[in-house]
Amino acid sequence: MNAKILIIDDDVNICEAIRIYLQNDGYDVIVAHNGYDGVAMFKSDDPDLVLLDIMMPKKDGWQVCREIREISGKPIIMVTAKGEVFDKVLGLELGADDFMVKPFDMKELSVRIKAVLRRCQSSSGEDEECVRFDNLEISLQKYEMKVCGKPVDTPPKELELIYFLASHSNHVFTRNQLLDKVWGFDYLGDSRTVDVHIKRLREKLEGVSDKWTIRTVHGIGYKFEILG
Repeated sequence: MNAKILIIDDDVNICEAIRIYLQNDGYDVIVAHNGYDGVAMFKSDDPDLVLLDIMMPKKDGWQVCREIREISGKPIIMVTAKGEVFDKVLGLELGADDFMVKPFDMKELSVRIKAVLRRCQSSSGEDEECVRFDNLEISLQKYEMKVCGKPVDTPPKELELIYFLASHSNHVFTRNQLLDKVWGFDYLGDSRTVDVHIKRLREKLEGVSDKWTIRTVHGIGYKFEILG
């Protein structure tokens, strides 16, 4: 079954160009030209991935991203003409999985989509593993994180990051190592992505247990540390 891509962008010409290219790549593509319709189509059509513009009428991309993250962990790639660092960091903090700046090469867009979908789709084998610590359970098979026995909404990249760190407890990893292991060697982002995802995980896991923590090892990177 082909993956379904939802494009939410008010630029009709860009949407059409992306739609044609991705359909030729084998994807099913649906399009919304404003944020309001985009959220409605996300709920009704259940896409596998969203390409989301920022500057749009009715609802901007920031609001759309917030609303999608309230109900789903499906991957989101922000696609925008704005290239400032603030915009990228804000998009990641809201739960976006990747960020592209217009104008961009269609081949690069295709590579990023394939990489994000590959990371976010579990199959079997190793994904059947589940790691458990005090008040914490992470399953890649279910793509679910439970805190104190209750599921906590966790976007795919956050879940894969905490799973990887927890699976290698007390081992220190640099940001670049985490990019390679969690995002993949073909990821075209930078190490700031890791910091943003760690920040969001810490907010969700603050005060959950005194038996483990996500530790910053200054000058190196991060580790899931077992205390005591």
